[in-house]
Amino acid sequence: MKAIALFSGGLDSTLAMKLIIDQGINVLAININTGFGSTKDRREHMQSMCDQVGAEFKIIDIQNEYLQDVLFDPKHGYGKHFNPCIDCHAKMFAVAKRIMEAEGASFLISGEVMGQRPMSQNKDALQTVLNESNCDGLLLRPMSAKKLAPTIAEINGWVDREKLEGITGRSRERQLSLATEIGLEDFESPGGGCLLTDDNFGKKMFDFIEYDTFEVKDIPVMKHGRHFRLKDGAKFVVGRNKEENEHLQSIDNDKYYHIKTVGIPGPHGLLSKNATQEDKEFATKAILAYTKAKPDESFGVAFDGEEVTASAFDSRDVMKPYTIQ
Repeated sequence: MKAIALFSGGLDSTLAMKLIIDQGINVLAININTGFGSTKDRREHMQSMCDQVGAEFKIIDIQNEYLQDVLFDPKHGYGKHFNPCIDCHAKMFAVAKRIMEAEGASFLISGEVMGQRPMSQNKDALQTVLNESNCDGLLLRPMSAKKLAPTIAEINGWVDREKLEGITGRSRERQLSLATEIGLEDFESPGGGCLLTDDNFGKKMFDFIEYDTFEVKDIPVMKHGRHFRLKDGAKFVVGRNKEENEHLQSIDNDKYYHIKTVGIPGPHGLLSKNATQEDKEFATKAILAYTKAKPDESFGVAFDGEEVTASAFDSRDVMKPYTIQ
């Protein structure tokens, strides 16, 4: 007997898998990559969680499918920010069902806890995503199973319902107790998980689609740096620390110039290639403003290797009217 688990890498989904594995069922944990899960590579952590409970692990990339089917026209609308949570969950369940059929598995599981998130994990929302994904009866939620209607796996006796949990609400007490019981190590504290639920990230997304068509190759640009929209409409991004500079430097996106200072240490930047000459000159002065250059000093700034010379703004305050995040 085999089950497919929708796996976030968090404590709830890890414990949900353990409850099923302990009943003699093989579990394949799939982490569905929409592109918006995190600014960090969590692969090593997720593999560790799966290894500790005895689950196989795979990452499934649906970035193109997610942009096309969900992100910009969600049937159930957005949450507080740019987060189409109901439609997103339904898409993930539909993808998991495809994998279930391809793998010859018998049912699905997830780590959702009823009432943990008021909007996306209330009882109505939990049922809505099942209806939208045609997974009603197939998806077992082991953490709240005793508070929900029995699923096919329970009805058919594949899973003993009495060995599942009936957790509801936002308290983590029972989850932490279970983690201690099984000796789970290095699990993550609960967090938002999805960048689309973040206020600042949402602002960047709404700004982006006002000026451009969003593509998968644009996702890495959105994840790091201080973002600006310049006077004539150019997008300008500046790294805030070494990690962000390295990330921006690694981006391969033909919409942007790579900008770096010459002759003085400074941040890495990106600027729209369709920038007007005025926006380009502004960005040149702006990136120097994030160095130790004095306004009366001139330094080089390279745009994809083509160097120009400029001096910094008197103050970074010049950038405030153009700041997105």
